[in-house]
Amino acid sequence: MKNVLLQGKDLCKTFTQGDSPLTVLDHVQVDIFEGDFTVIMGASGAGKSTLLYALSGMDSITGGEVLYKGKTISSLSEKDMAKFRATEFGFVFQQANLVSNLTLLENVAVAGYVGKTMPPAEAGKRAEELLDQMKVGSARNRLPAQVSGGEAQRAALARGVINNPGLLFADEPTGALNRSGSDEVLDLLTDLNNKGQSILMVTHDIRSALRGNRILYLEDGKVLDELKLLPLQLADIQEREAWLTGWLSGLHW
Repeated sequence: MKNVLLQGKDLCKTFTQGDSPLTVLDHVQVDIFEGDFTVIMGASGAGKSTLLYALSGMDSITGGEVLYKGKTISSLSEKDMAKFRATEFGFVFQQANLVSNLTLLENVAVAGYVGKTMPPAEAGKRAEELLDQMKVGSARNRLPAQVSGGEAQRAALARGVINNPGLLFADEPTGALNRSGSDEVLDLLTDLNNKGQSILMVTHDIRSALRGNRILYLEDGKVLDELKLLPLQLADIQEREAWLTGWLSGLHW
């Protein structure tokens, strides 16, 4: 039986819109398991990214609590939460968000030593290894403006895992890429998961969602249903897609 890595208990998130409250997360209960590639899907406005940010501590919650390996992290101060995220979590967003005046190598390495998780020399060596692993090592000394969007995103993925995070959060990581660039990033995420990296990804794209082994479907700020899939290498991709599309159709996606 898999260990529960991250838990959201009775999570609520409410914004004020004019004079009225807007509930984005409505008493969400969710468990994220160690080693899983968990995918969050749902219609626009369902609360997908809000849930990801709430679970990662990047956004505050109105009610409930978030636990990581059984310990409550949602009550940490902003400073302590930032330090915790730097060592335990990794992030990849729709945009690469690389620092424009730093090379790809510097962008990755700085995430290793700014959080004081490793000395600069060690961070630089690991950054080189990760860029090679992400198949963008030949561009290590280029600035973000000098590489393609796919190369920049692969460098961002290297940055996201440089500190060996317990959980990698990915928010629409292929949303700004063409098909070939998207497939390259998805292949790398799949490879990381096969090597034991736990991943939580938000996506609206079925082709991306097929990489997960567990799909959560959000509607009106609640987890409406979930689908468990066989590991990618054990399932026929067409059969896998049929399961997912059939399930989504039943949810009126």
